Amino acid sequence: MTWIKICGITNLEDALTAVDAGADALGFVFYEKSPRRIAPETARNIVAELPDKVEKVGVFVHSSNEGMEEIARQVGLTAIQVHIDPASNGQIPEPPLSQLKQYLALPAQLLFGGKGGTWYLPLRKRIDAIFLDSSTEQQPGGTGEVFDWEQAERMVSPISKITPIVVAGGLTPSNVNDAMRVLHPWGVDVSSGVEATPGKKDPQKIRAFIQAVRNIENN
Repeated sequence: MTWIKICGITNLEDALTAVDAGADALGFVFYEKSPRRIAPETARNIVAELPDKVEKVGVFVHSSNEGMEEIARQVGLTAIQVHIDPASNGQIPEPPLSQLKQYLALPAQLLFGGKGGTWYLPLRKRIDAIFLDSSTEQQPGGTGEVFDWEQAERMVSPISKITPIVVAGGLTPSNVNDAMRVLHPWGVDVSSGVEATPGKKDPQKIRAFIQAVRNIENN
């Protein structure tokens, strides 16, 4: 089945709604500039109420390994997702040394030849999945905008044979099926597409998104 992550969780109500709807993972954003930023203590209290089977993913942007490791320990995370700053000219930091799952988020438009130079995937580093997201120089993720799935497909297909691919960026209950048909990803990641307001989810949208993913799997 397709792995589903509901990102930008800021409160227990939304977390439990996503779990009840069938989400495989929840994302907690620790990037200072994000409207969905959560304090480690608040995230820890939420994680304490979640079942073990649900992945708890910490989302970071160019943070130090020591800083990510410390927050992961405090909160009880099971995975770390590092977003690459589009202005970094393709420099990819070393992943943390812990045994947590390691997810790397790349700006999709740069990966397939947009502004920013040539990108080289860090295949020699331990990465459990690559997230393709829509990004700008001002906003490394969470833009709520889709990228060109058709253009990305020529790169996603060969990469997915080596590393699982997760599609993010502007997904909604109404368009996630189209993204899955074009890119055939291992997973999908949604935040703003299931929100009522930034940082507050809409329960109906969460359920509709997960049901849309499961429906296409059964067709």
